[in-house]
Amino acid sequence: MNLLSTPAAMIIFLLTIGISLYTLFRDQQLLYKLMLRPYSFWNEKQYYQIITSGFLHADLMHLLFNMFTFYFFAFYLESVLGTLFFLIIYVASLILSSVSTIIKKKNDYSYASLGASGAISGIVFAYALINPTSSLYIMPIPFPIPAYIYGVLYLVWSYYASKKSHDMINHEAHFWGAITGIIIVIILVPSVIQNFINQVF
Repeated sequence: MNLLSTPAAMIIFLLTIGISLYTLFRDQQLLYKLMLRPYSFWNEKQYYQIITSGFLHADLMHLLFNMFTFYFFAFYLESVLGTLFFLIIYVASLILSSVSTIIKKKNDYSYASLGASGAISGIVFAYALINPTSSLYIMPIPFPIPAYIYGVLYLVWSYYASKKSHDMINHEAHFWGAITGIIIVIILVPSVIQNFINQVF
């Protein structure tokens, strides 16, 4: 695959790595400013945070996991759907994955979250709908799992993690990002439903 033929994925990939590394190791004040803080978003109208938080990560492992996932799904998805549809899915998943958290935490001054996980979940699940029987490897499971089964397991895990989490990673965003990715790709490409049924059954 020619990565230059997927400009949106390439730009997002490089920007996310660059901004994440810069804020982690050079300017943590900027990190705190760009994180999603529902209280500030709601009461101080810092609306940019819903976008900027998606270019930040809590640590190197968080960044590596998300970028590894992005690399294997996003470039393929843009090559299949085109740049415009890819951007619609990514941006919609990034924004809508945080809406529930913003509403729930709007009066919690101390709450903050970051990460591209909501947007990447949207990309992963759009991919799974288009190519459901492709094999995915999940550590530490030593054998491949079909994308559609991975999707179900991922949603269950995200729901459980959102109830138990005490870190800055918004695990609930994984769930809503996944749902957004599924809905948006169906709206943009209705034929994926029949394609999904044909491949799975």
